[in-house]
Parts: sequence; C-alpha cells; structure tokens
Amino acid sequence: MLRRQFLRTVAAMPLPLMAQAELTKFQLAGMTLPWSAFPLDRALTGIKAAGFEYVAWGVNHKDLAARCRDMGLTPVMMFATVQLEAPNALDAHLRRISQAAAAKIPFLLTFGRTSPGQYDTFLRNLKEMTPRARQAGVTIVIKQHGGNTATGQECARIVREVNEEGLRICYDAGNVLDYENHDPIADIQTCWRDIRAFTIKDHRNTPKDEDCGPGFGEIDHYKLLQPVMRTGLTMPLAFENISEPLLPRPSSPDAVDALARRAREYVASVLRGLQTRA
Repeated sequence: MLRRQFLRTVAAMPLPLMAQAELTKFQLAGMTLPWSAFPLDRALTGIKAAGFEYVAWGVNHKDLAARCRDMGLTPVMMFATVQLEAPNALDAHLRRISQAAAAKIPFLLTFGRTSPGQYDTFLRNLKEMTPRARQAGVTIVIKQHGGNTATGQECARIVREVNEEGLRICYDAGNVLDYENHDPIADIQTCWRDIRAFTIKDHRNTPKDEDCGPGFGEIDHYKLLQPVMRTGLTMPLAFENISEPLLPRPSSPDAVDALARRAREYVASVLRGLQTRA
C-alpha cells in the first residue's frame, strides 16, 4: 500500500479502531440507587466500603460532589430526571448539564419513554442540548430503555442523526434483554463504536422475569465487554442493579454493601481476564 493510501485509510478509521494499541480504562462506579431505602450518606459509605472508587447518582449539586471526593469517591455520571419527549425536557436537561459541568461530572445519562413515539421531539431536544453539553465539557449518553432507545442499534442510529460529539451511548444490556427480549451480545456489535459508558445490570427470563446483579443473570459479560476492550477511552461502568434473583431486597444497608462488593468483584474479575487476553 502506498504511504498516502495508508494515511487516507487511517484517517477514515473511527476513534476506537485507531486506538487499538491502548486498553480501555474502566471506572467501576457504585450507583446510589441500590441504597435508595437508606440515607444518602449511608449509600456513599456503602459504596466506599464495597471497594468502589467512583460513584454515579441521580440528584447532584456541587456540594454533594465535594462530599464524595472528600470520601475518596470520584463522581463520573449523573441521571437526568426528565424523559426526552417531555414538554420541559430541553430546559430540564440544560439545568442538569450546568450542574454536571459545575461538579466536573463528565457524563449525563438520559433516555425516553418506554413506548415509541414523538421521535421528532425526542431528536429535536437532543440536537438542541448536545452542542451545549459539549461546550460545557459534558457528554450526554443515552441508554436502552424501550421506546425510541430500545436497542443499541437504534441508539447508534440516533447518534448518527444527531451527528454531534456531545452525544454517545451508555449501554444497558439488562434493559435490552428485559424490554425487548433481544440478545445484547449480538446487539452490542451494532453500536460498540459509539459506547462511552455502561449501566451494569443483568437479567433473567427464567425461572422469573426480573433484573438482577451482574453474574446472576443470563448475560455473558465476557462477551458483552470484549468489543470495547481496546478503545483507548476512559469508560464508567455504573452498577445500577446488584440484587439476587428470586430473593427479597435486603432490609439492611450492610446486606446491600455485601451485594455491591460481590458485583464489583465479579465485573473486576471479568475485566482482569479480558485485559490479560487482550
């Protein structure tokens, strides 16, 4: 191949393919959601006790970010609280972008309704907010949640249509299997180049249809994470669901801590194996 042909080929490659020499840096982040029955301070204590160095949560302000950092927890992701089709979606997301920027949180996670519709509104809101997010140093990530964002393939189409670096995907394999009964291992092959974060949960269809913690369900996390092992990027893995199938939710925060530690150790083991092979 001539030198200039080679340079044109390299220039046309998407970022992840150009960065194959570097392993992805994964940030395992405890999400406050599993401790929702307990005070926020206890959730942060539990996340730290479970061995996490990063945290993700729903409501955020600068003072909360400072409290997390004082505990040795770095905030990496926050939820938007309004669905993308809602009448006030744009203003609500712009406020959350400002909060994330002020707290130096790189990712704002959002999604739409669980049933399809209002796609024009959904897309228009994303096109309005994503350039402002990028300018503020925040990346908006959409995750699979039924409706307009049912699968990774559909999320990748949305990323292409918005065509803005401020929008990427937070992959939620549990929701792909839950809402759509679609194989996330096949689905992630259609969108992995646009993934910048993961929502970590698992899902079982049998003996009971329910979400659960990673390793308790039917999703093979080795196959799930393998496509993104060499992107050269820093990627948060936010642990949203850590529960055990068939069993009631823990009634004590110490029991939640134990599930969080098990979930973290399981995913950390998967990553160590994949990194060794890579």
